[in-house]
Formats: sequence, structure tokens, C-alpha cells
Amino acid sequence: MLRAEQAWSQSELAARLGVSRQTVNAIETGRFDPSLELAFKLARVFGLLIEEIFEPENE
Repeated sequence: MLRAEQAWSQSELAARLGVSRQTVNAIETGRFDPSLELAFKLARVFGLLIEEIFEPENE
């Protein structure tokens, strides 16, 4: 998990993204798909491409 590799808490990542800790938890557990804007923020925070973080669903 990218957040754990950085040794960040859910609260710390949430603060970096400008969202709630509950939102980070929901993304991590697959209960919430982030908006495109939030996906780009996640990519920037981790220095990755969106495609390196998210995989499309199988059709």
C-alpha cells in the first residue's frame, strides 16, 4: 500500500489531499472510487501516474 510505504497515517494522507480520513479509508477498502480530480491529487502526492495507482475494472 502506497500510504504505508510512506509511513503516513490515513489522517496525514487525508490532510495532504484535502479530504476526510473516512474518504481515504473508503478508497483503500474499495468502497469508494475517487473522482478524477482526487485521483490526480493522489498521483501527485505519491509522484506517480494515475495508471500506476488505479487499474481499470475488467470488462
